Amino acid sequence: MTEPKIHPLADVQTTKIGAGTNVWQFVVVLPEASIGEDCNICSHCFIENDVVIGNRVTIKNGVQIWDGLSVGDDVFIGPNVTFTNDRQPRSKVHPSEFLKTHVEDGASIGANATVLPGLSIGRGAMIGAGSVVTRSIPPNAIAVGNPARVTGYIGTKSAVAEPGAGKGSQTSVEAIETSVGGATLYSLPQFRDARGSLSVGEFPNAVPFEVARYFMVFDVPSAEIRGEHAHKACHQFLIAAHGSISVVADDGRNREEFMLDSPAKGLHLAPWTWGVQYKYSSDAVLLVFASRRYEADDYIRDYDQFLKLLEARK
Repeated sequence: MTEPKIHPLADVQTTKIGAGTNVWQFVVVLPEASIGEDCNICSHCFIENDVVIGNRVTIKNGVQIWDGLSVGDDVFIGPNVTFTNDRQPRSKVHPSEFLKTHVEDGASIGANATVLPGLSIGRGAMIGAGSVVTRSIPPNAIAVGNPARVTGYIGTKSAVAEPGAGKGSQTSVEAIETSVGGATLYSLPQFRDARGSLSVGEFPNAVPFEVARYFMVFDVPSAEIRGEHAHKACHQFLIAAHGSISVVADDGRNREEFMLDSPAKGLHLAPWTWGVQYKYSSDAVLLVFASRRYEADDYIRDYDQFLKLLEARK
């Protein structure tokens, strides 16, 4: 076992520091902090007491880790990243408990980003340099800007070619396989003439299941993210009745993004497929057909739990 290496110019007061961890000069670590194995804490960092840092974490120069912050394994924190733990700070006034911030496994935070308190940076998420994070960021999301907005998802493939939809009249259903096991893209029949356009779908031909309910999503601010769940038994079929929406489908191995921008285009999400909808246009109306009535127990709303349940089903 390799002992931690602590530079003689560092002030490390904790004994809870893992094997193989390097702590460089001018780092201050208070007594109650916990730091895992094989971490690299670069110079001029400050780590307070109520802090837990996982294994194989890199913290670059000039970062302060305040009370209430937990950092998972394999996290990268870039130079001069700023964390906060009090939404209404006053000099010499301390809350009874500081807000908790969680940076989950595998996340990366770019240089000079600022993270407000009480938030979660999801597993594998990527925060762009200089971003100001004002809300929790989902797993695998890429967030940039001030305030930070989700602009994409790590490891997401662009959708396959979409023959048919939006290219004039089409009289038959075309199903297009994707890289995601539980996602199928459909080009639906549509008819165009001088009177306008018509799109049609029959059950269970175009929509490949018997429908028990439908719902519509509209008036969504462009920064918002919806979905973020999978179903155990329910099938869903998504159509952009108006405007455009991006949908990310994830089967635990592959992740692909689809642009729904025509009423003649539909996306079937089978059970055990994680779905996210974002990048709503201002006029977007999302129509969703579902194979079951609403059942709260059918939802899986935590991505880590989704992965664990998938593994247990093998």
